[in-house]
Amino acid sequence: MVMEKGTPKIAYFCMEVALDPTIPSYGGGLGILAGDMLRSAADLELPMVAISLAYRKGYFRQRLSQSGNQSEEPDPWQPETVLAPVEGSFTVCIEGREVRVRAWRYSVHGLSGFVVPVYLLDTDVAENSDYDRTLTDTLYGGGPRYRLCQEALLGIGGLALLRHLKVSHIGSYHMNEGHAALLTLAMLGEQLKLRKYTVAVEADIEAVRRHCVFTTHTPVEAGHDRFPWDLVRQVLGEYRTGLLQQAGFANAHMLNMTDMAIHFSRYVNGVAMRHGEVSQNMFPQFPIHAITNGVHAGTWASESIQELFDREIPEWRRDNAYMRYAVGIPTEDIRKAHALAKAALIKEVRKRCGVQLDDSVFTIGFARRAATYKRADLLFRDVERLKAISRSAGPIQILYAGKAHPNDADGKALIQRVIQAAAGLNDNIKVVYLENYNMSLAKLIVSGVDLWLNTPQRPQEASGTSGMKAALNGIPSLSVLDGWWVEGCVEGVTGWAIGHDDKIDGDVSAAEAASLYDKLEHQIIPMFYGAPEDYALVMRSCISLNASFFNTHRMVSQYKANAYSPKTLIRKAKEV
Repeated sequence: MVMEKGTPKIAYFCMEVALDPTIPSYGGGLGILAGDMLRSAADLELPMVAISLAYRKGYFRQRLSQSGNQSEEPDPWQPETVLAPVEGSFTVCIEGREVRVRAWRYSVHGLSGFVVPVYLLDTDVAENSDYDRTLTDTLYGGGPRYRLCQEALLGIGGLALLRHLKVSHIGSYHMNEGHAALLTLAMLGEQLKLRKYTVAVEADIEAVRRHCVFTTHTPVEAGHDRFPWDLVRQVLGEYRTGLLQQAGFANAHMLNMTDMAIHFSRYVNGVAMRHGEVSQNMFPQFPIHAITNGVHAGTWASESIQELFDREIPEWRRDNAYMRYAVGIPTEDIRKAHALAKAALIKEVRKRCGVQLDDSVFTIGFARRAATYKRADLLFRDVERLKAISRSAGPIQILYAGKAHPNDADGKALIQRVIQAAAGLNDNIKVVYLENYNMSLAKLIVSGVDLWLNTPQRPQEASGTSGMKAALNGIPSLSVLDGWWVEGCVEGVTGWAIGHDDKIDGDVSAAEAASLYDKLEHQIIPMFYGAPEDYALVMRSCISLNASFFNTHRMVSQYKANAYSPKTLIRKAKEV
């Protein structure tokens, strides 16, 4: 039975949302997190509606040459074949043109049948010009003009859709990253129209702020969208640009979308404890809170782990905190469930690239967006040392996956370095880089490897949900103490830390690589081969200690209590 209880009270805006493996409406962690949040919202029967864009050509399909060169091609799909159409259409003024917009609906079903509707906006409409029809073609495609037009569609068009659907009485508009910040401009325009004024004052800004919540995911300055005022004026027009400048942005060199979202929000949060601290330093004028990310347990647990949980802790799907009781599951059962997941991964690797991995060999997994700060090549900093570890401690095989943004030359070079380093190791250590990383492949990797490796350059990891997915499946992490791992690492119990949670003098990468090798050689691999029962205890602790907390059921409950509550006080700007 499908249930939608009353009018949605929360509207969730995000540039990308991972709804289904067959719908390429996401590019990476932001979209995966958004999809997991909506799945938990449906499970917990939270009255929410979500807005994103349709992206008819997807993000991209990745192809890797033998030398590691990445090439891209469109990943097309047809919304009309899998989604329900929304009746009617509406227009959004972009660059002085009335762009016609329609929407498609995807229903996220919760455990009880409760539905959270997700609407994907689409400009591929016959009435539009050829250029305007492409505005919802490609996720993160094109240049600044294309990006700003898309962000106008998401924020301004998203609010127009809600009005078209006659959805009112929204208590909280949640902007997930700065891409959605133009929502606040549309709300400010509505507020002025309501008062029949054309000039914004602080009372109008407070009226918008009373309803807005903002989550930032980016601890790197370069990751925050900025647009020159000439482009803002071209895309939004003189009146809307004037509103922004009246609202306090007139002295800014460029329009910073994160600044804008923070300025108009009553509640702002980072996505991990450490990330909240980093964000507070970046934006000291406003209080920044922290709600640590999670993952949707029912989506990311392997089939064999799900069967084990259903048998041993049947309440786990409804209440993820019950996974704390995994501490009572026999370790032998966890090892058997993992063996099935590892076999499924090995089968998929052979199907994809013809490489036969060994199910008895210690397998390291690294699958992330190929960005330089994630340092996918840190493991190969000293290949001779890595070879020696494989000879002395026990054999190793390594699985990589991850896409670089088409315009990220450094990210593409990182993939090349990994693949070229792997080529020099094949006689000693088998390394496979799987192309076209997506939801389906991610689920196999996070459940099928024996160790999850994560090597971000501190403090640039906002959260890092891939390690949470691994922990859900009983896979320990070996990770730099950044993002979620600051909270999740219990040394030798849930996994291992690379380096220390303090400043390292000298070459940080060299020190962290040395720590990585030391942990592999003297602790992790000897335990895997020589004390498998002890390794299974670590696997069990990953579930009972980490999976029971780092899940989106807990995360959504925290948003409900702290961000969405009508009792949340409107924050005032702090004196700098």
